[in-house]
Amino acid sequence: MLFALPSGALVDRIDRRVAMTAASVLRIVVLAALGGAILLDSAPLPLLYGTFFLIGCAGLLYENAATAVLPGLVRRDQLERANGRLLAARTLCQSLLAAPLGAFLFATARWSPFLLDAIALTLVAGLSLTLPGRRPGPGPEQRARPGERTSIAAAIKEGVRWLNGHTILRMLTITVAVSNVGLGAVLSILVLIANERLGLDEFGYGVLLTTIAVGGIVGGLVTTKVVAWIGPGNALRVGMVIELATHLGLALTEDAITAGAILTLLGLHLLVFSTIGASLRQALVPIDLLGRVHSAYRMSSNTGMLLGAILGGVLGRYLGLAAPFWLGLAGVALVTVRMWPVMNNKDIEAARQAANTGSTVFR
Repeated sequence: MLFALPSGALVDRIDRRVAMTAASVLRIVVLAALGGAILLDSAPLPLLYGTFFLIGCAGLLYENAATAVLPGLVRRDQLERANGRLLAARTLCQSLLAAPLGAFLFATARWSPFLLDAIALTLVAGLSLTLPGRRPGPGPEQRARPGERTSIAAAIKEGVRWLNGHTILRMLTITVAVSNVGLGAVLSILVLIANERLGLDEFGYGVLLTTIAVGGIVGGLVTTKVVAWIGPGNALRVGMVIELATHLGLALTEDAITAGAILTLLGLHLLVFSTIGASLRQALVPIDLLGRVHSAYRMSSNTGMLLGAILGGVLGRYLGLAAPFWLGLAGVALVTVRMWPVMNNKDIEAARQAANTGSTVFR
């Protein structure tokens, strides 16, 4: 929330591989300090809060830089394939491999997960430096005043203004932000839903989370085929219909197997939607603005998740554990009506052609 927009401005000012490396090094230092504090049995809550705040800021910088560097590594017609594989790999590692490994290591030695993370990030920092280097060019405001360098605030405003002026990407951002309110509400109390509505124990809850991850991995791998079959606009439209159906289905069922199947479909949809969205931003946004535009998008999506998490707890407490699903259904229904005429194959292809030729007709 606090660092999303500044991180985008930084990414557009410096070599993006340097940004990825610097973010990794910062996380290494912070994690090593936390691991040492745990080893010495001196890790109070304020230290944990500060540590994970810094890790979150560094993670935003890394993600923004990695998103902005990708268009320089693959052709534009390969963006969906590259993003799909990256997101599928991240889901596999974070959701299916990292959690059980971290639990095992923590049970063995409380400091060991942080040491392993620091080692992995050292490898990440080294690999980041092997990427082709490219310093982003100056933005329009900088080109208008040679010799002057715009402030961070002015650079951020430029990115936000560009995103707000692009019909397709603005609508995509609004769609994700509103959708995330419902998703955040559900995920914030999913453990209670699993236990009290679906009758699952701790192991069953773990399996339920796994179904989302499995769906996400499949979604990341099939996005290219989906886009080739029905086009990106239709894929986004179908995805919103799927999200409507999943909220409705989860609101009506108390059967664990049915809920697991629905969540698998939801995970697939979310990865397909995210892959197409990331690819559109990379294809439509000028390279010197991509970090700022992506950070504005991320701030909007994170705001939706945060608001949803707060609402999920309140609604679950006073209106029952099914209430977050109805909130999600209403929000997705509203935004689907608004995005339907905008997200179509014809206009998306025209916007891509305009971006390729440098035209500003779609801004």
